Amino acid sequence: MKIVFAASECAPWARTGGLGEVVSALSRQVAALGHEVTVYLPYYRQVREHVPEKKFAVRSITIPFQYYSRFAGIVDGGVVDGVQMYFVDCPELFDRESLYGTGAGEYGDNWERFGLFCRAVLEATKQLGVPDVFHVHDWQAALLPVYLRTLYYFDPVLRNRGAVLTIHNAGYQGRFPPVTVERLLFAWDIFTMDRLEHYDQFNFLKGGIVYSDLLTTVSQRYAEEIQTPEFGESLETVLRRRAGDLVGILNGVDYTRWNPASDGNIAAHYTAENLAGKAECRKDLLHAFGAGAVNDSTAVLGIVTRLTTQKGIDLIEAIAEPLLRENVVLVALGNGEEYYEKIFRSLGARFQGKALVKIEYDEVLSHKVEAGSDIFLMPSRYEPCGLNQIYSLKYGTVPVVRATGGLEDTVEEWNPEAHTGTGFKFHGYRPEDFLAAIQRALAVFPDKEAWQALMRNGMACNFSWTAPAAEYVKAYERVARARS
Repeated sequence: MKIVFAASECAPWARTGGLGEVVSALSRQVAALGHEVTVYLPYYRQVREHVPEKKFAVRSITIPFQYYSRFAGIVDGGVVDGVQMYFVDCPELFDRESLYGTGAGEYGDNWERFGLFCRAVLEATKQLGVPDVFHVHDWQAALLPVYLRTLYYFDPVLRNRGAVLTIHNAGYQGRFPPVTVERLLFAWDIFTMDRLEHYDQFNFLKGGIVYSDLLTTVSQRYAEEIQTPEFGESLETVLRRRAGDLVGILNGVDYTRWNPASDGNIAAHYTAENLAGKAECRKDLLHAFGAGAVNDSTAVLGIVTRLTTQKGIDLIEAIAEPLLRENVVLVALGNGEEYYEKIFRSLGARFQGKALVKIEYDEVLSHKVEAGSDIFLMPSRYEPCGLNQIYSLKYGTVPVVRATGGLEDTVEEWNPEAHTGTGFKFHGYRPEDFLAAIQRALAVFPDKEAWQALMRNGMACNFSWTAPAAEYVKAYERVARARS
């Protein structure tokens, strides 16, 4: 089959979180299964660092708007790990400091940026290869199926092509004023409650949900959760209407990059059979965060996260005082919303030597935190899939997580009698429940035999992309059959 991925992120060219990792790994795994895969990505300023020379596959595509036209080129990124990379080049829209916005908020013309991106991908495929199925990711690419079923409905080349939308996070939807309908040249009949209108806004993600042939999301539990008011982000009604076309496929991880036996970013390698190198990684992590000597009996708690409301930072703040009275050191790495950055800076200042904080995103340090921590904390309000808890399992770093979304699907509660399980979970969203889960982990930590059994249980888990990629191929085949 021929599959085109359209996404706003793909590692290593451009990423802000898990989306970029997933698009990169999944596209390569589908290609490895023998399919022809192409990925389209905006030619951001960040992409230019990896692809400095613009070799155009298509020099100019005209994209009309209400009162003007813009012109986009398609830069050929070559074939990487079996995947053809193309980049949509429109400097006035994509040559910017960040992917989506600045500290002051999202770019006001994101409707134009990603509207152009979606339409440019469709136009480019008519010259570079029309797929059997378009696989679009999150709100930034969700308008592609809308174009496909409206403005391109009578296009003889595109009209029978399938579209799969993956919802990586329903909390981000691409909401814009009603006038966006005209600006993007749609007819006003799409601006209704059963199509793109959502609380008097033009909603990119809702459009993708309505017009795609099949919907997927990144864990089975999240597929169920987003059909409820608690997690549906006000889209639960439209998602329930599409329940028969909504499939939960748990994300995999790329074990060529995340494996303590071969990771080039950590101080020492180790395996489930020989855990000796983990102690060296722990020392290296503490040194990287400026800590002095820490006793072996002290548990190192790690956090790597985007600092947003979703990630449960308020729970961490609420339990900081009683938690840091325990025999622990907290190591935290992340950046994001200013409010939560201030919370973490405050923790570092108030608990010097006990709370070690770096407000930044650093790829190398994130690997060091995974390898050097004893326990990893993920108290998310919601978590569609989550990757860090899966990395933690592989690195023998015991996760303590809220039982939601992919966290619930990937972490099994430790059973001290049977020595089964891989971590510790808490339900609800109360600080005392989170603290109690950490204290259950700390109670096991001194028992080295039990703790190593717990570590090895996690390290034995296999969350590679092999099985998820096969499920996605079945989804593509289902859509292609329905459209043939």
